[in-house]
Amino acid sequence: MKRLERSEEDNYKFKFIVLIVIFIAVFFGSFILGRYAIGLVDLIKILVNWFLVHIGDLFGQSFGLTQTWSSEAATIAVNVRLPRVIAAGAIGAALSTAGASYQGMFRNPMVSPDILGASTGAGFGAALGIFMGMHYVGITVLSFCCGLLAVFLAYIVSRVSRINTILSMVLAGIMVSSLFSAGTSFIKLVADTENTLPAITYWLMGSLSSIRGNDTLFVCIVVIAGIIPLFLLRWRINILTVSEDEAKSLGINTGRLRFIVIICATLITAAAVSVSGIIGWVGLVIPHFCRMIFGYDYRKLIPASILLGGAFLIAVDDLARTVTTNEIPLGVLTAFVGAPLFIWLILRGGAAREN
Repeated sequence: MKRLERSEEDNYKFKFIVLIVIFIAVFFGSFILGRYAIGLVDLIKILVNWFLVHIGDLFGQSFGLTQTWSSEAATIAVNVRLPRVIAAGAIGAALSTAGASYQGMFRNPMVSPDILGASTGAGFGAALGIFMGMHYVGITVLSFCCGLLAVFLAYIVSRVSRINTILSMVLAGIMVSSLFSAGTSFIKLVADTENTLPAITYWLMGSLSSIRGNDTLFVCIVVIAGIIPLFLLRWRINILTVSEDEAKSLGINTGRLRFIVIICATLITAAAVSVSGIIGWVGLVIPHFCRMIFGYDYRKLIPASILLGGAFLIAVDDLARTVTTNEIPLGVLTAFVGAPLFIWLILRGGAAREN
C-alpha cells in the first residue's frame, strides 16, 4: 500500500515537473516569436540586463551587462513583449483557477468564471467607459468595479433568497448577467457607429494588443492577491465538493469558505477581464484537462490550473499576433481552440463510461 502511494506521488511530481517545463518553454519562447526575430542568446542577455538594472536602481547602484544586442531588440523584448507575455500568463492563470474553484464550489463541471456575472459586468463597465470617452486607465478601473458590482449583486440576492443557497446564487448570477448584458447591448445601440461602436465590439472580443506596463502590474497584483488564498485553501475546496451535511460534520464553516472563494475568484476574474476583455473557454476547458492529468484532488488541481491556464493563454496570444498580419482577437481564438477540445473531452468521457 505504501509502495502504491509512493508510486502515485512520484507520478504526480513527474507530471508537475513536465507542466512547469512546458510553462517555462512557452513563456520564453513567446519572446522569440514575432515579426521581429530575437535570438535566444540575445533574449537571455536582454532580460538579465533588464533585471540587473532594476536591482541596481533599488540599491542606488549601476548594474548591467555590456551591450552586445541591438537597441531595437531590447525595446521590443522589454517594452512590447514582456508586459504582454506576463499579462497573458497572469490572465490565463486567473481564469483557469477561478473556473476550477467555481466548479468545485458549485459541484458542477460545466461552471465557468462568469457564472456570477463578473465577465458581463466588467464588459458593461468597459463599454460604458468607452462610450463616455474615458481614458484607458478609467476604462480599466470602471470595468473592474462593474465586475465586482455584478457579483456583489448576485451574492446579495442569493443571501436574501429562501431557496437553496447554491441554486439561488446560480439563478442570481444568470439574472445579473442578463441585466448587464442588456445594458451593454443598449450602449452599443446608441453608440457612434464610426468610432465608438467598433472600439466596444473589439474590446468585448478580447485582446492584449494595447497592453501596457501599468496594466500588467495591476493585473499581476490583483491576481496574486486572489490566487494565494485559493492556493492555501485548496484542500478545503475538496470539502465543498461533498454534501453540505458532510462538510459541516467535518467542522467546516461552508458559508464562510464559500464567501472567501467567491471573493477571490471574482477579484481575479474581474481584474483579468478589465484588462484583456472577455476571453471565454479558458476557465471551462483548462480545469477539465487538469482533472484528466492530475485527478479531482484540488490540492493538485489548483496549482495545475495556474500553470496550464497561463501556458495556454500565452500560446493562444502567440497565435493571435503571428498567424495573420491583422491581430486576431483572443476571444475568437479561444473559442476556435476551446470548443473542439471540449467536444473531444465530452466524446472521450462518453467512450470512457461505456468501457
